[in-house]
Amino acid sequence: MTRNEIIEKVNALLAEEFVVDAEAFTPNANVKDTLSLDSLSLVDLVALIQQNYKVKIPVTDLRTIVTFNDLYDYIESHQPSA
Repeated sequence: MTRNEIIEKVNALLAEEFVVDAEAFTPNANVKDTLSLDSLSLVDLVALIQQNYKVKIPVTDLRTIVTFNDLYDYIESHQPSA
């Protein structure tokens, strides 16, 4: 999956799940603030990524994902091999 495909699919998935306009998902926007995530909805985000992309995000790595760009980078670099 290319980076652009990841961005498009992640944005569509998150917009639908968290009822937020995908236009708000700029590369440098803060994920937690943009999606209004609390600790429970953060778990939902991790579960969505794992379910849709087969990418596990350990708590230690989750702390490094601040912006949407960080999220895209993480998914791109942890994709299972085809």
